[in-house]
Amino acid sequence: MHLKRWITAIVSVPIVYLLVAAGGSVFALLIAVVSVVTLWEYYRAVFKPEAVGPVRLIPLLGLGLSPVIVWVVYRGGMVHAPLIVAVDLILVAALTLPIFKDDSQAPHLVAKQVLGVVYISVFLSFLPLIRSGESGAQWIIWILCIVAAGDTGAYYSGTYLGRRKLCPWVSPKKTIEGSIGGLVANIAVAISFKMVLLPLLAVLPCIVFALVIGVAGQVGDLFASEFKRSAGIKDSGTLLPGHGGFLDRLDALLFASPLAYLLKISIF
Repeated sequence: MHLKRWITAIVSVPIVYLLVAAGGSVFALLIAVVSVVTLWEYYRAVFKPEAVGPVRLIPLLGLGLSPVIVWVVYRGGMVHAPLIVAVDLILVAALTLPIFKDDSQAPHLVAKQVLGVVYISVFLSFLPLIRSGESGAQWIIWILCIVAAGDTGAYYSGTYLGRRKLCPWVSPKKTIEGSIGGLVANIAVAISFKMVLLPLLAVLPCIVFALVIGVAGQVGDLFASEFKRSAGIKDSGTLLPGHGGFLDRLDALLFASPLAYLLKISIF
């Protein structure tokens, strides 16, 4: 498992770097594709595979709107995202009307679908916004390195030092020691990489930035574990050997992205 994780990382890092460096529509299209794949993994976990009729259309609507959200946000900013989400909600609500006759839990389908659109498509849309700003490529690489460092630090410190459970009813293997190790890794990588990528940033705001998105990333990881546990699955997919699916790999980044954008425009 460890070898697979590292091989996948070694192969994917240069590809991601090139796409981030390209920026513009290339990077936006990358995020759009990633959004669709990740949302598909989420819907596969929360919707029953044997669904028929209007129920099958509900996740398909989300998948269709997902790249639209990413592209519209890239072209016009986050101001338009709530409108697309509102349209999605209205359409999904209409699709549940004939379902409610036989299933009183139909409104929950709306919650699952719209949650996925916001949680994955809207949250990932903050990455093209960051990339299109000043020193955008450096910021994206910095954020990705911090989030990845937190995940790796938590994994290995939890594996070798973990004793006390962090949230066993959600993720039995995660420990307090692993959580602390992840935050230490967040800060260490934030400070060291900022000297190369963003040398003009002050150290103290960088520490705050690393802690905030580090904590957000850990919450995002646990949140993804909640619905995977509810669905009775360990991984969201198998597309990334050693990591599982895209959602398994991006769960921390999903929560970190909007907060990273907020901190970027407010404290730097």
